[in-house]
Amino acid sequence: MGPSRILVAYLAFTLLASFTAAQENGVPARIKQTINETKLTVLKGNTYPLARPQFDRGRAHSNLPLNRMMLVLQRSPEQETTLTALLNQQQDKSSPNYHTWLKPSQFGQQFGPADQDIRTITSWLESHGFQVNRVANGRVIIEFSGTAGQVKEAFHAAIHKYVVNGGERWANSTDPQIPTALTPVVAGIVTLHSFPRKPLHRVVGVVARQRQTGRYQLVPPQSVATPLPLLTGGGGCGLQGSSCYALGPYDFATIYNVLPLWNATSPIDGTGQTIAIVSQSDIYPPDFSDFRSDFGLPPATLNIIHDGPDPGKLASQGDELESDLDVEWSGAVAKGATIDLVVSASTNSSAGVDLSAEYIVDNDVAPVMSESYGACELDMGTTGNQFYNQLWQQAAAEGITAFVAAGDSGSAVCDQDDPIATQGLAVSGFSSTPYNIAVGGTDFDDSQDPSTYWSSTNNPVTQASAIGYIPEITWNDTCTNGEFVQFNGSTNAESDCNDSSSIYWPDFLAPVGGSGGASNCTISANQSVSSCSGGYAKPWWQAGLGVPNDGKRDVPDVSLFAGDGLNASFYLVCETDIYGGCAGEIETLVGVGGTSASAPTFAGITAMVNQKTQSRQGNANYVLYPLAAQPDASCNSTGTIESSCIFHDVTMGTIAMPCVTGSPDCVTNVASDRNGVLSGYTATTGYDLATGAALSPIRIQA
Repeated sequence: MGPSRILVAYLAFTLLASFTAAQENGVPARIKQTINETKLTVLKGNTYPLARPQFDRGRAHSNLPLNRMMLVLQRSPEQETTLTALLNQQQDKSSPNYHTWLKPSQFGQQFGPADQDIRTITSWLESHGFQVNRVANGRVIIEFSGTAGQVKEAFHAAIHKYVVNGGERWANSTDPQIPTALTPVVAGIVTLHSFPRKPLHRVVGVVARQRQTGRYQLVPPQSVATPLPLLTGGGGCGLQGSSCYALGPYDFATIYNVLPLWNATSPIDGTGQTIAIVSQSDIYPPDFSDFRSDFGLPPATLNIIHDGPDPGKLASQGDELESDLDVEWSGAVAKGATIDLVVSASTNSSAGVDLSAEYIVDNDVAPVMSESYGACELDMGTTGNQFYNQLWQQAAAEGITAFVAAGDSGSAVCDQDDPIATQGLAVSGFSSTPYNIAVGGTDFDDSQDPSTYWSSTNNPVTQASAIGYIPEITWNDTCTNGEFVQFNGSTNAESDCNDSSSIYWPDFLAPVGGSGGASNCTISANQSVSSCSGGYAKPWWQAGLGVPNDGKRDVPDVSLFAGDGLNASFYLVCETDIYGGCAGEIETLVGVGGTSASAPTFAGITAMVNQKTQSRQGNANYVLYPLAAQPDASCNSTGTIESSCIFHDVTMGTIAMPCVTGSPDCVTNVASDRNGVLSGYTATTGYDLATGAALSPIRIQA
């Protein structure tokens, strides 16, 4: 910036800082000092962990576009206190604020920074050549665009190219810095990199179904793009290569007792309700309608809302499949609901799902929303964690119930897609805030006697074959799963995880399973696990039998089926571009599992709750935990529906993952063993970090 620009900017900032009149939104200004570009504060913990020297291929050209960056502003301590009180009052039936929800603009006026502070910040951005696209209605996000050169000048962070596993990414090589005068209001930038947010689903394989017989068969693994190692040849499923028990909408409705709600005199099926889905990929709309037609569901409305440029259908990355899964299964449960798919394109500096989530909340798109992406708290960075914490706060204040997938890597969320865990216990920063509902995953415990739970024939209209509730265990596809013992003849998990003679080794060392644990890394000093600190404090409503006395926010809150075929069961999805769609005489669908399936299905359940109560719910954890704590809330072991039965408590299994001996939180009992078991977590009576507290709801209370 030349001398004349510095002088103009300095004069502008001086005038703004000296303006002390009453603010338009009645909030006192907190930027008191004159901005001095030589007095800087480092925003620690905001460099992506994989932006390492060994992957660095040099600095980006100064003209590299960095579009739709999101600057995160923070509230004053007084505003935080007031907001916390309001959120509690909105859930207190004795309060005059009970279920009195705010509009986004009302939220911004009460809990955003002063108008003067926003003018100061936007002027500072513009003085560095950035284009300010908008100030969010909630007033804690300023979206702006620029170039790598402008980011280097304003935030003192150089953008470099990194090549990791063959993929090229852009990222800041050091933590950004801002003038110290701005720090009372500016928290930082959500991201300055293009490392992807990953969808949380697991592909089982292509499933062929003949319309005349309704029978399913897996396409042989060699024909599948990304088959799981547990699949066997000949169309079999699971460890034993037995029959496949694929889940359709009416199977889900039968297992979780949704069917009586659909069939009631006054049906409870989500009619009149809307569910918003967070997405970064477009879809082929006939997949939605074909899915509903093939499984006997009535036609429904799907709205595709593009926030900014259309990214197209991102099939190869799995994003299109994720979007199909989310719209099809949220609507498969709330079969009368309208589904709004909100799609934002990722940029060199911002993830599409972050932009879409912010759009849904800041425009109050729907009273229920679902996000099926995730990243561990360390990968999120300090500002990324604050972004989602504040976003879900705003959602709760607006009465939006935000369901977020807890993760598909068991207790080792930082090791998603790694061959074995090395980074210790971690949870997803998308789902670990106190203001969202974190949805974990279970598996069906039906492998020993499937005929008890599944019919040998399918309904010719709905394709359903489930007989009733199926007992659940933790979802765990690794050698720590007790079911492997009967196949390997081992005596414990550690032995299984070191048995190189097993036909399942080393495929079952990779961390795969429903995620849970305690928040522990909302603040970091650098890119390593050892620098982690913080972690959200335990909210007062998270109480009950089994809740750890750890002072931390624990996840998940609730869980639903998320199995990916280990016990031969999985969800069915229609996706045309890679897997062939599901219309025709011989149909092909894709079998999937993951908490990205359990999150939208729980969103569908809540849309029915909203229909029943004719009210938004906001942060439903205020209700779910007290319901689970009722003396007779849990169903009996056979799954019989009692008059007081609300939840099926999952008490079997673990989500502890295999880990490299000597890595954080890794317990190895035999000194010579190369692999150990990551400490935690086992399912128990009541709350546990494997499956949560409020599990498998089977009836809706007004």
